Amino acid sequence: MDTREPQGNGKIRTALHQMVEQGRIPHSMLFHENDGGGAFPLILGFLDELYGHNPRVGKLIHPDIHFVFPVAGKDKLVSDQFARQWRDLLLENPYFFENQLYETIGIEGKQSLISVAEARRVLDKLSLSAVEGGYRTVVMYLPEKLHLSAANSLLKMIEEPPEKTLFLLVTHEPEKVLTTIVSRCLFFRVMPLSREEEAAVHPAQRSETLMMSDLFHDLMEALLKRDLLSVLETAEGVAALESREKQKAFCRFFADGLRNLFLIQQSLPALVDIPEDEMDRYRDWAARCKRTFPRLGISALDRSMLMLERNVSQKILFTDLVNRLYTLI
Repeated sequence: MDTREPQGNGKIRTALHQMVEQGRIPHSMLFHENDGGGAFPLILGFLDELYGHNPRVGKLIHPDIHFVFPVAGKDKLVSDQFARQWRDLLLENPYFFENQLYETIGIEGKQSLISVAEARRVLDKLSLSAVEGGYRTVVMYLPEKLHLSAANSLLKMIEEPPEKTLFLLVTHEPEKVLTTIVSRCLFFRVMPLSREEEAAVHPAQRSETLMMSDLFHDLMEALLKRDLLSVLETAEGVAALESREKQKAFCRFFADGLRNLFLIQQSLPALVDIPEDEMDRYRDWAARCKRTFPRLGISALDRSMLMLERNVSQKILFTDLVNRLYTLI
């Protein structure tokens, strides 16, 4: 299977196609995907059509398309300095995981952000006319990583961009994106892939999403069965993940799962964003846990992610987390 081809999310693909066909392009769009999800194949397909199937779009070298992503280190570091590594990663598999980006550009384990210098770079580039006279596009990966000053400096451009200027934002945590930016964007929820699609787009290795899913399933079942030994064993499995980024990815995955449980408990299944083959399992969990569990569980997960940033012992941290969840469920 060609991993550059979008998997699922047919409604979004249709909507993007109609935008181009009708010439009605929103100036800002926000794509919410799970880590390792399918936003980039959708975006690249859209840009290919928007730019008239110019081969430079597929090669990620079109002069009017600018990519922005989190880097680390000194404030002067910007995405352009890692452009080759970015292209290689995205061309190899557009369903990449966040930690794979950090591994590729050599910043794994460091604090990542989109800096003020990066925002200035974007504004400078958008101050110039489009090289080919069409759209100028900024594709930003993880706007939740924007430094607050950087976000504020870009806000006016996102609110009132010049003609034929387009912002495409890909987020894993839309609730952490500056509210004033989110409110200016057309929002798309990129639905998670099925287990079969996950296996197809990550053929070289066991999908990290499937691994996170299995850990989440194991922990939920152990919590609901009041099996403390299994709960602690799962905590050790999370603590044994090879990087803090993967541990944070598990916390985000778990938080997404709890949000879906909350929506099911509130009789809002149409808003749930899980593969159809998972729905029965989630309904069962939602019926068996307390109605307060999703909200309080997300608070516990947010606390754990904060502690991860402070280099707390992972084994102690995740033992404490599952103990809190055990008392809440």
